[in-house]
Amino acid sequence: MKRISILLLVVLFVSCGESSKELTADEIVNTAIERAGGERYNNAQIDFSFRKKEYTSKREGGKFRLERRMIDSLGNSITDILENNGFERYMNDTVVQVPDSLQVAYSNSVNSVHYFVQLPFGLNAPAARKELVGKDSIGSREYYEIRVTFSENGGGTDHEDEYMYWIDTKSFEVDYLAYNFETDGGGIRFRRAFNPRIIKGIRFVDYENYKYEDLSTPLNELDNLFEKKELELLSMIETRDVEVELGS
Repeated sequence: MKRISILLLVVLFVSCGESSKELTADEIVNTAIERAGGERYNNAQIDFSFRKKEYTSKREGGKFRLERRMIDSLGNSITDILENNGFERYMNDTVVQVPDSLQVAYSNSVNSVHYFVQLPFGLNAPAARKELVGKDSIGSREYYEIRVTFSENGGGTDHEDEYMYWIDTKSFEVDYLAYNFETDGGGIRFRRAFNPRIIKGIRFVDYENYKYEDLSTPLNELDNLFEKKELELLSMIETRDVEVELGS
């Protein structure tokens, strides 16, 4: 009986050790993407409007096409298209020449909107480097804190920017995010997701967008500042008229 009891204790100890194994940053992000839409992202057309501009993303396996359509101050129809092989701008259906510096700016602007609308899908970009910082609570919910940076090779002109995502330890939903940036004098932003909805199996949210003036503040401290109401509400980021068409 004593030998059996010891054996049972060993089995229970090993089982408990396996069940309490900490997930890696990649495993957490992969689960978050799967819960939010998974493979649907890779073969979908997503249309939406944001701040009086119309956007469309089309993905087919590894091929992508990101569009932004708007009317300029002179009444011209402007369409920006970012694809695997580069950027083009059309004015009234005619290709226009854009200086290299503006191509980079326009490309980043188009990509940024699509990136945030389709989070957490973009967290598995080849240039993304993910790190599990730890766990923290916001309100009554516990979150993984995932820091994301981008390598210079493939990370774009803003590869030095840093991001932080708070991913619920139970639902694996991305409820909060923060980032810093250096363009236009630099800044810090913190976003709280609201209005979650599922459209054709893909999760979309809107955001309350906050700022903080002390640019030296580590991103993983912003959740505490948010709970203390020390962040300033800057804007509301609301995506409207979302439509999804899934490919085969």
